[in-house]
Amino acid sequence: ECVRSRNESKTINAAFQILTPWHELPPSLHKNPLHFLRLSPETSLSHPRATGQRDSFLLWPSEACAAAAGQRRVPLHLDCVRALAAIYVPGTRLDKHFTGIISLRPHRGPGVRSALIGALIRRLADRRSSPTRSHKPHPAPLDTRPATSAQVEILDAKTREKLCFLDKVEPHATIAEIKNLFTKTHPQWYPARQSLRLDPKGKSLKDEDVLQKLPVGTTATLYFRDLGAQISWVTVFLTEYAGPLFIYLLFYFRVPFIYGHKYDFTSSRHTVVHLACICHSFHYVKRLLETLFVHRFSHGTMPLRNIFKNCTYYWGFAAWMAYYINHPLYTPPTYGAQQVKLALAIFVICQLGNFSIHMALRDLRPAGSKTRKIPYPTKNPFTWLFLLVSCPNYTYEVGSWIGFAIMTQCLPVALFSLVGFTQMTIWAKGKHRSYLKEFRDYPPLRMPIIPFLL
Repeated sequence: ECVRSRNESKTINAAFQILTPWHELPPSLHKNPLHFLRLSPETSLSHPRATGQRDSFLLWPSEACAAAAGQRRVPLHLDCVRALAAIYVPGTRLDKHFTGIISLRPHRGPGVRSALIGALIRRLADRRSSPTRSHKPHPAPLDTRPATSAQVEILDAKTREKLCFLDKVEPHATIAEIKNLFTKTHPQWYPARQSLRLDPKGKSLKDEDVLQKLPVGTTATLYFRDLGAQISWVTVFLTEYAGPLFIYLLFYFRVPFIYGHKYDFTSSRHTVVHLACICHSFHYVKRLLETLFVHRFSHGTMPLRNIFKNCTYYWGFAAWMAYYINHPLYTPPTYGAQQVKLALAIFVICQLGNFSIHMALRDLRPAGSKTRKIPYPTKNPFTWLFLLVSCPNYTYEVGSWIGFAIMTQCLPVALFSLVGFTQMTIWAKGKHRSYLKEFRDYPPLRMPIIPFLL
């Protein structure tokens, strides 16, 4: 039972057990001044001021109430709702379906709340004095009641059109299982293409989310959005990384119709040109091998349109860089061999660091799972950058391309490094915010990508 004032709350604290104190509720619920109390493991009542309806009480399904309070949930029995309605004054309106909130509206007039509280206390006293019940307080465990089947209604998020109604769904079913059931009625929308959410404009539910743990009643209403045609991350990565490797070699070997017949299949006399080809090829071969044997993706697919955008970026820049680096009129760096050696050292160190971070991240997530943990440095010195940044793999990646730009002293390479740094900074900031939101004990000294700065 939830009451409007603290004085009334003190009156019934002797008969009702407080489920969660007000100051311990999640901040998202502070907009409604709710005091969650419990009459029995089956019921929960609340009276929010925010409804704007005087003397209008709201009966929340106890699973939603307990979920909001961060505790275990139990299903709400219809018999219990009817019992509560029976002690109410005439005029009670009971909604047919439990899609979230059931409204109980009493007669207008003075003393309605007091009458309700008194009736509930008397009913509880009668139950406790019954000879069939023990006089010793022995609260029933919240997880011993048999599970009941639920119903799931799926609506179009844009048009609100009813797409599917799933009956007798297990309460412990996951969103992934609900997607599979939805696919049986709409084969054109395979699970990877579906986005199910509780609100039409809300965030998509995760595949591992359990229906019983969501703030829904016996009948859950989910909203569907079509994500469009999907393609696997592995396919995208292999395509966007194999392209630059092949394109760069076309310019390096100076195939016909690029620089003219005079230079067909000729080679440059500058050592840095050959060294740049080795470094560029090594980088993308490493990426291809990591995609196949190292990376563990939290999401299996991405929109099909992304492959065209990604390939345009990687393939286009690879052709632009290769054209100038392998051009017959290319001039070596200003400071000669010393500049090349310094840049080569930066490139190699950053490539080793990038690979070390990828291996450390791989070890954090068991195969076939989506577990997220805070990454920490290991015995490998290249992972010590975790002490200062959240995404050292991006830091090392940017460092590699800076070294490649210094080595070749080529403007397209510098622009590619700048664009890549901008994009990776956006990704790093997003991951950093995600770490801070998910882990309360996340190290405060870390920055997203550049130590102490950014």
